[in-house]
Amino acid sequence: MSPIIGVASCRHISDYLESVRRAGGEPRVIDLNEHAPLAAVASIHGVLLTGGNDIDPARYGEVSRAPAIGVERERDEFEIALVHAASDAKLPILGICRGMQVLNVALGGTLFQDISAELPGSLEHSVATPQHALAHEVWITRGSLLWNLMQEKLTESDACLVNSRHHQAVNKPACSFEVTATAPDGVIEAIECGSGGFCLGVQWHPENFWRTGEFRSLFEGFIEASRKK
Repeated sequence: MSPIIGVASCRHISDYLESVRRAGGEPRVIDLNEHAPLAAVASIHGVLLTGGNDIDPARYGEVSRAPAIGVERERDEFEIALVHAASDAKLPILGICRGMQVLNVALGGTLFQDISAELPGSLEHSVATPQHALAHEVWITRGSLLWNLMQEKLTESDACLVNSRHHQAVNKPACSFEVTATAPDGVIEAIECGSGGFCLGVQWHPENFWRTGEFRSLFEGFIEASRKK
């Protein structure tokens, strides 16, 4: 039986759904207008947090210092509540791009509101087209969950190339997270829970590679963890 994966609704959801299917899961879209977080987690086996617009800086105790891109306060509220409900239920969670940022903010972390403004000299992290364009390396911590999932993709120096479409990034990780990947400029590219279980956030977009399979092992690991639930 395929585990049911709750996928947070977003504007461009098809690649997320196909990535879940290809890895052996059954995706179920969770929409804030149709579901309550507690009710949603009662009928699924894992949560996939998707990409999208900026998180309201008020959510991590800051005022806006940079032009925000399409803040959706209701979505912020819903997905933060979804993280707490899934964490309480000990469901596996995979956060992608904004989803990684939601994970971090929900559990007490903060964000850089604009990488180029706050980290002068940083790499270009917003390469919009094509969606699968390889933008830069990420350096992955040996022995981490992400490192174990990505073994076949990594070079001898524990690095791989990724796509990149974000102008914000994790600043202070929540206390429950370890940083397990960075870009060469130091921007955080992955966080994961250090206390066991499957709770992982990546800043790039692995779902865009479902046709060619470069990051399928990421989804397969997530689906396998969800299957156990």
